[in-house]
Amino acid sequence: MNTKPHYLLLDALRGVAALLVVCYHVFEGFAFAQVQNGAGDGLITTLNHGYLAVDFFFMLSGFVISYAYDDRWSSLSMGNFFKRRLIRLHPMVVFGALLGALTFVLGGRLQWSGEVTSWAWVLGATLLGLFLLPAVPGTGFDVRGNGEMYSLNGPSWSLFFEYIGNFLYALFIRRFNTRQLRVWVSCLAGIWAWYCLTDVSGYGCMGVGWTLDGANFGGGLIRMLFPFSMGMLISRTFRPIACRGALAWASLALVLLFAVPYLSGGGVFSYNGLYELFCVMLVFPLLIQLGASNEPKQPRVERLARFLGDLSYPLYVVHYPLMYLLYAWMIRRGSYDLASGWVWSLVTVFASILVASLALKWFDRPLRKFFGQKNA
Repeated sequence: MNTKPHYLLLDALRGVAALLVVCYHVFEGFAFAQVQNGAGDGLITTLNHGYLAVDFFFMLSGFVISYAYDDRWSSLSMGNFFKRRLIRLHPMVVFGALLGALTFVLGGRLQWSGEVTSWAWVLGATLLGLFLLPAVPGTGFDVRGNGEMYSLNGPSWSLFFEYIGNFLYALFIRRFNTRQLRVWVSCLAGIWAWYCLTDVSGYGCMGVGWTLDGANFGGGLIRMLFPFSMGMLISRTFRPIACRGALAWASLALVLLFAVPYLSGGGVFSYNGLYELFCVMLVFPLLIQLGASNEPKQPRVERLARFLGDLSYPLYVVHYPLMYLLYAWMIRRGSYDLASGWVWSLVTVFASILVASLALKWFDRPLRKFFGQKNA
């Protein structure tokens, strides 16, 4: 029986980050609507660095997996490990793909160019999403015509790399001793620093991995591997940091970090890349240490932490299909800022929370329970 303590505040921070991702994507929609209507440069003006939540998720994942599994491999096979991870992750992958197909159909099966996608390609894209297989940009499976790996649920790209991280962990990373893991993390940090500081992707930020085009696959791989491996290293070298009100302080830190405006300029040296490295290499490890070192002292804080933790993964998976509908509304209405679109933006946020809660209760938990019993 696994008697290890559960890091409730880490779950809560994952939930806070998921909520910030939802808000970030609302403002991304305003910027996208600007571009689609030729009314601006498409720069996101609020929660500009919300995409860093993905890197925070990867680091949390590395920490939790190392903590949960590093000392269990004497009685755990790779096959059983993969079954456990599939049971934990894949039910919501399936739900997200089906929800994405539904909202795409409700939106008229329209590509961003205005062309109607055939039912055959919608079915094909849905099947790819169900099995978490990425679409090649420019093919019929790219049903929105935006080059995404998963046109029906864009954020699924991070789950694709999460699966790769889990596979590489089981294959060889778990075998590293702490010294070897330090060397591994240092090498990855050097590669990622070069990638960010020289803006290899040309995006001006580390927002890579969502497509198979250009430098995205390699960038997405290193973007996952560095924080994932860093999370493992934090788990193995963990030293508690006591802090009263850790959840509030860490949550505030995430909000402030994500709200920093885009840092332009730098020539061959990217100022924005330097800021991203500051967040991922220095601040995120500190926040994870804080979350793992402290537990809620008051019942209401504990209830809030459990709610945020339970909601985090379903919310991340389900919110973007609803965002597609919001984006289409923004484009049709020419809504470019919160003042003109706050009502439907707020409705979308609350709808995402509601759908995530229902999916957790009636889909994710029952399936995980069923397959967990089968795998016992």
